Amino acid sequence: MVADHPNVITLTDKNFQQQTKNKLVLVDFWAEWCAPCRLMAPILNEVASELTGNARVGKVNVEQYQTLAQKFKIRGIPTMILFKDGKEVNRFVGVKTKEFLLKQIMASPTPPKEGL
Repeated sequence: MVADHPNVITLTDKNFQQQTKNKLVLVDFWAEWCAPCRLMAPILNEVASELTGNARVGKVNVEQYQTLAQKFKIRGIPTMILFKDGKEVNRFVGVKTKEFLLKQIMASPTPPKEGL
């Protein structure tokens, strides 16, 4: 397993709503036993290192937080969901390239700043 980049947020059922509010967050639903998920880890670290402003990468371990996996109807992993202001705007299943993910994130409008 590759260690998460410092910019990758570990999401739980307790912090999910707060961490996806007023931000653009690419959330990776994964599990330790999933080989394609392990392939995605270094790619997501690279994506996280290149994001600025309100854009973030988050990860949900589906073994630990099955309620979140059920809530978002995760059927296969890795599944990555792009959330804008806490709402799903796009979904990708399977291994994706850094370039593909960055393009999808940059194509999403920037969420408003808090207090506007």
